[in-house]
Amino acid sequence: MLDRAEGPDVTVGPARGEVAVLRTVQRRIGTPPVVGAARAMSFFGEHAAGWIALGALGAAVDAPRRRQWATAVGGVVVAHGASIAVKRVVRRRRPHDPRVAVHVGTPSRLSFPSSHASSTTAAALLYAGFVGGTGVGAASLLVPGMALSRLVLGVHYPTDVLAGSVLGAACALGARRLVRRGSIGRWRTA
Repeated sequence: MLDRAEGPDVTVGPARGEVAVLRTVQRRIGTPPVVGAARAMSFFGEHAAGWIALGALGAAVDAPRRRQWATAVGGVVVAHGASIAVKRVVRRRRPHDPRVAVHVGTPSRLSFPSSHASSTTAAALLYAGFVGGTGVGAASLLVPGMALSRLVLGVHYPTDVLAGSVLGAACALGARRLVRRGSIGRWRTA
């Protein structure tokens, strides 16, 4: 199903060299097993559903920090929603060059920023605080993997995933600030 906001005015194109980067990524690592793994990651991250479910599970099993988990899930939801809002303003069309293989369907033709990168970055930074650390370690593994999967699948330009990650990080920092101010509770409990 296409986004109702789409129309003939979807005209923002890629930055110079982005199609070449996409083609290079697909040629070098776009093997059937990698494409399969990227499709699985795409399914998990669609509409942030996998990250929301993971956060809900955390809230269900970690009763002492349930409110913090709920705030973290809220941060993921906000990151996803913000990415959709920005897409509707920017209106960049997804890759449509005949040299770029598209390996998965998408809910809309709009690509900037990547919602998968936004929600993954927010989840990595927020959820990692519950298992120790600042989230940088988890983000350094999860975020590049999700971002690269979007290129392998041919549904985003490199700047889409970069902008999505920045947006997700900003939403995660906002959620953490709410917790630090004390309006929701301490981020980590002993």
